[in-house]
Amino acid sequence: MTRISLLIPACIIAVLNVVTAQDKMLSIQEATHYGKDLVPGSLKNLQWRGESDYFAYVSGESVVTGKAKSDKRDTIFSLDDINCSLNKIQEDSVQRMPRFKWTGENVCMFTHNHRVFLFEMKLKQLREMNSYDREASNIDIDDNSYAVAYTLGNNLWLAIEGRQVQVTDDQDKNIVNGQTAHRNEFGISKGTFWSPGGNYLAFYRKDERKVTDYPVVDVEKRIAEPAPVKYPMAGMDSEEVTLGVYNIGSGRTIFIETGEPADQYLTCVTWGPQEKYIYVAVLNRDQDHVRLNQYDVRTGAFVKTLFEERNEYYVEPENQLYFLETKPELFLWQSERDGFNHLYLYDTGGELIQQLTRGPWVVKQLLGTGSKDRKVFFTSTMESPLNTDLYVLDIRNGRIRKLLRENGTHRALLNKNGKYLIDIFSDTAVARKYRIIDARGKVLQTLLADEDPLEEYNLGGMEIFTIPSGDGDDLYCRLIKPADLDTAKKYPVIVYVYGGPHAQLVTNSWLGGAGLFLNYLAQQGYVVFTLDNRGSANRGLAFEQAVFRNLGTLEIQDQMKGVEYLKSLPYVDPERIGVDGWSYGGFMTILLMLKEAETFRVGVAGGPVTDWKYYEVMYGERYMDTPEQNPGGYKEASLLTHASKLKGKLLIIHGTSDPVVVWQHSLTLIKKFIEEGIQVDYFIYPGHQHGIGGRDRLHLNQKIFNYFRDHL
Repeated sequence: MTRISLLIPACIIAVLNVVTAQDKMLSIQEATHYGKDLVPGSLKNLQWRGESDYFAYVSGESVVTGKAKSDKRDTIFSLDDINCSLNKIQEDSVQRMPRFKWTGENVCMFTHNHRVFLFEMKLKQLREMNSYDREASNIDIDDNSYAVAYTLGNNLWLAIEGRQVQVTDDQDKNIVNGQTAHRNEFGISKGTFWSPGGNYLAFYRKDERKVTDYPVVDVEKRIAEPAPVKYPMAGMDSEEVTLGVYNIGSGRTIFIETGEPADQYLTCVTWGPQEKYIYVAVLNRDQDHVRLNQYDVRTGAFVKTLFEERNEYYVEPENQLYFLETKPELFLWQSERDGFNHLYLYDTGGELIQQLTRGPWVVKQLLGTGSKDRKVFFTSTMESPLNTDLYVLDIRNGRIRKLLRENGTHRALLNKNGKYLIDIFSDTAVARKYRIIDARGKVLQTLLADEDPLEEYNLGGMEIFTIPSGDGDDLYCRLIKPADLDTAKKYPVIVYVYGGPHAQLVTNSWLGGAGLFLNYLAQQGYVVFTLDNRGSANRGLAFEQAVFRNLGTLEIQDQMKGVEYLKSLPYVDPERIGVDGWSYGGFMTILLMLKEAETFRVGVAGGPVTDWKYYEVMYGERYMDTPEQNPGGYKEASLLTHASKLKGKLLIIHGTSDPVVVWQHSLTLIKKFIEEGIQVDYFIYPGHQHGIGGRDRLHLNQKIFNYFRDHL
């Protein structure tokens, strides 16, 4: 018998049992789109007001404020106030409160009709600060000057006090400025970077002339039209990225001398506090060597390498430098160099001052520093990989303290002076609650108390526990039981899987990290099981890198450990086990159907990677190297290699315009099944990309449910 460690306290199990005593059942419509009554409560646009101890959020058509140490609430302005101010300057009204950002204690900024406005709360006055082109994309507003960086097509523009300035003028559409680079890997989420004082703008310039135009087709036109995307497959020519710096005062652009080879990766772009230097993590294409470099902003010249990191498998720099305000020569750096993501204190000379955190756990997010930069606030998995808990570290003595007793999933907003935090919390028994705490963890007030939106619904009991892998690692599992479970009966199982890096499905959060659709399936009489295998996130490098160059091998072994446990349950029908997953989970679903054909009776795979040589350079080469470097690994991980083994019922689903896992993946596998004389089911969503959202999500969920109902 596999040894199980239950991680849910008895009080939580009692709560779950109370829930299952209710009568209401989810409809598939509710489970897909959620109703407003099924979503945990929230405070819209909750922020700290500038550098003050006041916070504000949207309630209905008004903005409400409060102070950290007071439970008094005041309405400070309304939608009518915004519209009255807009009408005074002959601007159209807004239908709902715009999403704004506080730039001071009494001033907030928002955009409307391609204009940047400041609203002065006390005076109820509106000022137009800037305007930009109606066709603008990739909008990035400087908090100091309210200048706007944006793109039109493949070129970068600036709006300065309503004046439109063209920064780049590349006529070749294969050269792209001011947009994300490296397919959003390495923590990259945008393509422009304002300097602290707003005097410079750094931007990515992406030369894609060597990258293949991948043939996506727009089927909405009467005569279908090509809508190609740039898609560098593993081992093929990739984009060449450089970093430009535009001087607002002189109107001149220089390019940072990041050197050769041209197909390296530039990430963690960070401005020095005095705007004299810019820092870039330069990662080689093999992704096993990174240099943190300093460059002169005036000339673009290389100044020095502060330090280097190497790893025999891969290095993955993802976070900008965090400079200390009181000591601008010092910065915090996040690295996995000791096997877990931790915080390091460096000076700008490249000297390591101190490793601030250490241990077999992961720093998940750096929240900021306290007053005088004496404390560092962060979230981590220190007590359990299931948790995201809040901690504070004293830089002077290295002591780390947990801020709140409750284990679970915490998100936090630290105010500018580091005295207070807004904590947003959930666990398996708490849907969501908002609190204000001080820097020592004392709860000052509750902004929003927890209410269970599913209290009236008859959900199956949910458990989180561990089972050991073949090598002794704890594998975290989530089991959702059918509503009104009768242990004398035998129930079919749906294994919901992802299994790839950068994902964790089982967490100490509301519903254990599961969505409503999985709970809907449990209500329909299925045991729903999920296991985070080796390779998944927040367990450290060794756990993630175990799958390096052999994707789909250890993951399958771990998933089968989960199946062994399922078969030990008296109420599980071992002859009726199905599997469902999307993207990497689609890859895992089909691989389980092929390699474990005697176990899995039914599978539904969405957007599946079928052969890693068709996947993109950055992600694919990180985990598999190139097809030339690792031919055996690519062959074994290819679903085409194992296609002849299929015995069960398999449904493959794909969006025809998928730019992430291109349509070729599933088409190639379908062709292979035809060659093998094997029947499978196939469904496409015309025009959809990697995920099936919007109204069509209901159609997708109905199709998934129908397939398991009809065949499992």
